[in-house]
Amino acid sequence: MNRIIDANLNRATEALRVLEEICRFKFNDLILTTELKNIRHDICLFFDDKYDVLLKSRNTLCDVGTEVDNPTKSSRHNIDFASVFRSNFKRLEQALRVLNEYGGLSDTFRYKIYTIEKNMNERLQMDIKKYLLKDKRLYLVTNSDGFDTDAEFLDKVALAIKSGVDIVQLREKTKPASKIIQYGRVIRQLTSEYGALFIVNDRVDLAQILNADGVHLGQDDIDIHSAREILGEEKIIGISTHKPQDAIEAIKHGADYIGVGPIYKTPTKPLREPAGLEYLQWAAKNVDIPFYAIGSIDLSSIDEVISCGASRVALVRAIMCADNIQDVVCQLKHKICKVSN
Repeated sequence: MNRIIDANLNRATEALRVLEEICRFKFNDLILTTELKNIRHDICLFFDDKYDVLLKSRNTLCDVGTEVDNPTKSSRHNIDFASVFRSNFKRLEQALRVLNEYGGLSDTFRYKIYTIEKNMNERLQMDIKKYLLKDKRLYLVTNSDGFDTDAEFLDKVALAIKSGVDIVQLREKTKPASKIIQYGRVIRQLTSEYGALFIVNDRVDLAQILNADGVHLGQDDIDIHSAREILGEEKIIGISTHKPQDAIEAIKHGADYIGVGPIYKTPTKPLREPAGLEYLQWAAKNVDIPFYAIGSIDLSSIDEVISCGASRVALVRAIMCADNIQDVVCQLKHKICKVSN
């Protein structure tokens, strides 16, 4: 029995230290770091009077368990915090259960860990989404209207992705769900291949079906909380905003990014008056999550948009209707990246 306690005490404290380092060095979170550290110290203190007995019982050379490979373990060449997080929490919870059964350790520790796991997972998912959006600055919003065939439309989108757009939003207001799914399967494959993000406009159900990276919602669409319940915490949710109060509400309810606009009058929103450069300037000073200026922005106006504080832009016709998509994307990215660096 002492060997069981010794092995699982080591397993639990090692896992706690790994998780503690995530809180300390990745999250820079003093409260979580301290909480995990205290749990580790309290567990060690509980078994402190058995230290010599446990150490004497240890027999690593004769432990048959050291020869058993973990079939789920894969070699990691790159640090994946999500995988480290999951594997160490499960290791910790299992070890605490064994220590409770064989060593009399209180279940209180395990219950605390369940809560910390949930809190850390939410924080980690937030950080992952921040990482995903960090360098994504050129955002293409699709519109298949005006193309003679599906193939012509998809070829344009494919060329834009290959030329370097960072995010593609499948926005097809006039198409049935079956057609959006048809387009989405192609775009999902292309964005995955070229390292771009794939967002679906409005339709949370279709975003889920297509395994999109997220969904973009309008002011009159499903609320963020409901979208999160359907898609999960790991998916990106963006919101269109047209005035400061829209932005404040979107951030309050957990949007990962917002669209700011329309900056100029746009045929894709014919009934909406432009938000103008004044709102863009407000966003540049007051919005602390990624925001994308949108609304009839093209090569002739992007310098003005950038001068008002935008470092991310979303475009429709400027890319979809360009004679030379590769050249337009290259020029746009050059201008955006120049101000972002």
